[in-house]
Amino acid sequence: MTQRLGVDTGGTFTDFVWLGEDGRYQIHKQLSTPQDPSEAILSGMNTMAVPETAVVVHGSTVATNALLERKGAQTALITTKGFADVLAIGRQNRPDIYALVPQKPPPLVPTAWRLEVDERVAASGELLRPLNLAELPAIWQQLQDEQIESVAVCLIFSFLHPTHERQIRTFLQEQVGEGDLHISLSSDILPEYREYERTATTVINAYVAPLMMRYLRRLAAGVQPRRLSVMQSNGGIISASTAGEEAARTVLSGPAGGVVGARFVAEQAGFPEIITFDMGGTSTDVALCPGRLPTTATGEIAGLPLRLPIIDIHTVGAGGGSIASVDAGGALQVGPESAGAFPGPACYGRSQEEPELLSTVTDANLVLGRLDADHFLGGTMQLVETAANQALTHLAAQMNVPDAETAAWGVIQVANANMERAIRRISVERGYDPRRFTLMPFGGAGPLHACELAESLQIPRVLVPPVPGVLSALGMLVAAPTKDYSQTVMHAVADWTAADESWLVEEAAPLAARAITEMVAEGHVEALLTLSYRLDMRYKGQSHELTVPWSSGETAVTERFHAAHQLRYGYRLPAGEMMEIVTLRVTAVAPVDPPEIPQEPVGSPDARAAVVGQKPVWFKQQPQNTVLYDRNKLRPGHQFRGPAIVFQYDTTLVIPPGWETAVDQFHNLILTSST
Repeated sequence: MTQRLGVDTGGTFTDFVWLGEDGRYQIHKQLSTPQDPSEAILSGMNTMAVPETAVVVHGSTVATNALLERKGAQTALITTKGFADVLAIGRQNRPDIYALVPQKPPPLVPTAWRLEVDERVAASGELLRPLNLAELPAIWQQLQDEQIESVAVCLIFSFLHPTHERQIRTFLQEQVGEGDLHISLSSDILPEYREYERTATTVINAYVAPLMMRYLRRLAAGVQPRRLSVMQSNGGIISASTAGEEAARTVLSGPAGGVVGARFVAEQAGFPEIITFDMGGTSTDVALCPGRLPTTATGEIAGLPLRLPIIDIHTVGAGGGSIASVDAGGALQVGPESAGAFPGPACYGRSQEEPELLSTVTDANLVLGRLDADHFLGGTMQLVETAANQALTHLAAQMNVPDAETAAWGVIQVANANMERAIRRISVERGYDPRRFTLMPFGGAGPLHACELAESLQIPRVLVPPVPGVLSALGMLVAAPTKDYSQTVMHAVADWTAADESWLVEEAAPLAARAITEMVAEGHVEALLTLSYRLDMRYKGQSHELTVPWSSGETAVTERFHAAHQLRYGYRLPAGEMMEIVTLRVTAVAPVDPPEIPQEPVGSPDARAAVVGQKPVWFKQQPQNTVLYDRNKLRPGHQFRGPAIVFQYDTTLVIPPGWETAVDQFHNLILTSST
């Protein structure tokens, strides 16, 4: 088995999971280095003494942070004459319908850098006006004058006729020579219709690619001779060189690793339908897995559309480092601002020189006894209780409540409410009953809040994996090399027949050939590749699509679409109603050897050997005597009831009164409510 190291860079900690030759894994957490994430990675690898023969799989936040902070490359857009303002116009969506003066995020490319060329292609793909090559020297001069680092090229209907975009790339490459100018073509990045989304996605790629390429070159040089791969937003991995060129595919790579890891562990434990709950230091990511990875091609990042295949993850600004404050109306709010890794929560002891300590969710958990100052990170990091109490006492004065504990209880309730809304959005609002699912918490803070969220949503079961605090890094070890391809086809069908399929097989052939060629170029064996096909479909006249699987020779495609529409929107049109196949999608996957999670036979239910003490912990607005457990001493078969706290290196698990816990043969903790 290939030795692999999974590395997930978070806002507060960088997580490591090392898979050795014996199939067992070793975990490590290290404070992130936001100024250069590679510093924490290389330092952690040295600490773990990772051998030179290992493969490193990395979940990166470089592209994400560049978009959130608007610190990407100086980017220009080249588009068809008359379409330079597509980015500024966008859609007429109103995310906040009550805002009297809604504010849209400014385009990544300012007006002066949105350049036009004279060319035109019809909606049928017919060439109406050739590209005027005589305009390109003036455009090149402007790019030089403005010191442009990256160029996005997005011409009208180039997904049907990509020749003009390729001509522009060839011209620019000839001018650059040995220089450094990144060029992103929409016909390569996203050959699909919808001009705004295609332009925005291509611009996002151009905006973050130079930063990602420089970062990955630096990291690859540091990890040599080890091979470096990068996690994508779709739950698969790609080579570092591909990730640099197509950086937009990595904007959700860390959260995607968590969902992949959660699904892997849950399926082994016998719970295929799960809701993942990933609460880290900065944010909380939730996803619903109805027996499969939930993927979508209609994502959003930093208020901008991202039309690339991603795992359907909903994110809210509620993490362990989320700052609690009182707004102008006197209401308590938690997040979305975060204390980050530096200075971090008040209890980290790095804010003592600040005139006013900021309260965070982590501080609230410490004040309520849910965290323990001596057991954080397995006792390797001491928390400062006096700083947390000082911060919460100050917040209590602002809230007009009597003490730090009351303020801390309010912080936990507000944070839980934010996360509960996020879970409702991906379940109830999409036609799924959360009572059918198992809640799977992970991240450094997820197990602290999981049971209370499950109670609020009537989720009957909570599954806590053996290494929840580093599960995203574990997911990178089980993720398969994957590449996605798409092409808009726009074809109307009624009921599916064999006659409807011949054109589709013909359309799929070039995508399949490209998938095989590129996967083989990355070192994968063609005979071992698996190609899967999906269709974006809609009823004729609709403006939104649903994605359904398709394989050649089957006739159940339209019925599958009717059923998906019924689940998502609550109705379906009669059989025979005209439908449209909008986009064809092909996914290529190479095999991967997943780690073998060690099993032990189930033994005695007596868990007293794992007890390490007792202390008062706050539940239901009052302190209750609570038993403390060391997870390293829990064995398969052990059972106990709440209230309880379970300590382990990478997280702390809070078990309220009325919850029962059992340890299964994989060392997962299975929690069920007895109320």
